[in-house]
Amino acid sequence: MSRTSKIGWIGGLALGALVAGAGLGIAQSGSIVFTSWGGTTQDAQKQSWAVPFTKKTGIAVKQDGPTDYGKFKAMVESGNVSWDVVDVDGDFAAAAAKDGLLEPIDFSVVQRADLDPRFVSDMAVGSFYYSFVLGFNPASFGEKAPKSWADVFDTKTFPGKRTFYKWSTPGVLEIALLADGVPADKLYPLDLDRAFKKLDTIKADIVWWGTGAQSQQLLASGEAPIGQFWNGRLFALEQGGTKVGISWEQNLTAADMLVVPKGSKNKEAAMKFLAEATSPEGQASFATDSGYAPINLKSPALMPKNVAADLPDQHTASQINLDMGYWAAHRDEIGKRWYAWQAQ
Repeated sequence: MSRTSKIGWIGGLALGALVAGAGLGIAQSGSIVFTSWGGTTQDAQKQSWAVPFTKKTGIAVKQDGPTDYGKFKAMVESGNVSWDVVDVDGDFAAAAAKDGLLEPIDFSVVQRADLDPRFVSDMAVGSFYYSFVLGFNPASFGEKAPKSWADVFDTKTFPGKRTFYKWSTPGVLEIALLADGVPADKLYPLDLDRAFKKLDTIKADIVWWGTGAQSQQLLASGEAPIGQFWNGRLFALEQGGTKVGISWEQNLTAADMLVVPKGSKNKEAAMKFLAEATSPEGQASFATDSGYAPINLKSPALMPKNVAADLPDQHTASQINLDMGYWAAHRDEIGKRWYAWQAQ
C-alpha cells in the first residue's frame, strides 16, 4: 500500500472526485473532500475511515487525488479551497504550518493524548507510520542475505540493479550516508557532498521507482533485486504469495500527516473526520489492511497479533526517525540539487 507518486512535488494532475460511501442509503448532511495519494493506500483509507465516518455522521466523503502541493498552496492563497482534509508528507506539513497554510487541529474533537507524540503537532496529525526498509529478492542471491544499507552499495557481493525512490524526499540521502559509515545520530544536518559522492558509486546500477507498484514489480521480477522499499509494499507482496527478503536494520521511519487547508469551507466536519481517521478503531483497521503502523497508541491491541507483530513499531532497536524539520527547512535547495544530479 502506498502513494501513487510524488506528482505534487513537481506539479501535476488532480483526479476526478469519487464519493465514498455511495449507495449506503444514508441521508447526507453535507460533505467533505478528502485528498490522498490514490492507489491501494487511499482505497484502505476510504474503507477504514470514510465509510465508517459517513455511516456515523451522514456526512459524505468525496475522494480526490493525488495530493498536489502546488495546487494545495494555490487554493489557500486564492481563498478558493475545495479540499478539506489532505494526506501529505511530514516535511510538507511542517513547512505548510510555518507558512500559514493550515488550520489548527481542534483537539477538543481529536483525541491528542491517544496519538504517538512523534506524529502530532498543533497543525497536523499522523495518517500512518511507515518505514523505508531494505528489501530483496531471495531467488537472486541464494544463501546470501543482505542485511545493511552498506550491502545495497556492495555490487560485488550482491550483483544486479538496485532500486531507490526517485523523488527528492527524506530517505535516499540518509541511506547513502549510513552506507558510508555515518552514525545514525550524526546524520543531520545532511552532508550532501558525501551523500552524492556515495550515490555516484552505484549510479549506473540504479533503477528508480516513482510509485509503490513500480517498486514491487522491480523486486518481484528480479529486474532490481535489492533496494529501498516502503514496508507496506513488501507486506502486500508477501500477502500475495511472493517471497520477499526484508532487513529492518536501520529502518528509516516517518509518518504521512493529515492536515486541513487554511480556508476549508467545512472545517468543523473536517475535524470530526480527523477524529475518526485517528481513532483506535480507524487506525487499527487501516494498519491491518496496509501493513503500515498505526499512530494511535491504542490501536495495536485491536489488531490481529500476527499483523501487529511485524509493523514498523515492532522494529525500533535500530530504527531512525527521519528529520522532517530539517527537510522542511531545506527541501527546495535539496530538490534542485537532487534533480540536477539525476539528470547528469
